[in-house]
Amino acid sequence: MRRLHTSIIPAVLALFALLGGCRKEERGGVPLTPVDISINVNNPAYIDVSVPGGWIYLSGGSQGLIVYRASPDEFVVMDRHCPYQPAEYCRVFVDESEIIARDSACCHSAFSIVDGSVVEGPAALNLQRYNTTFNGTTLRIYN
Repeated sequence: MRRLHTSIIPAVLALFALLGGCRKEERGGVPLTPVDISINVNNPAYIDVSVPGGWIYLSGGSQGLIVYRASPDEFVVMDRHCPYQPAEYCRVFVDESEIIARDSACCHSAFSIVDGSVVEGPAALNLQRYNTTFNGTTLRIYN
């Protein structure tokens, strides 16, 4: 019986050592900024997101938000903070195509506002996306 206890203790200690080394990896890109915003999409101030394919800027996040209406019930919300060299605090702007957000003066990258994916580098990370819920009237944006 004593031999069993002496073999279990090192195994348990080794397990704790392994679990302690399983920390989450540091996230790259933009700084984590708390967001919890609700808007009534029927408000005239948000008319541009009243139909699919529409988008607006909102205050919030690290450098502001882009809200894109993907379908009648689905919204995509991204931080405008370019994830390439995030310490530079570069901000993307939706260009004349109205589907690409880019910053040609600071981070020299472009992203799709449909999903935040990189369409032109040097950025390797997509725009930071936020969670959304929509009840038909109120859009909640949160992380």
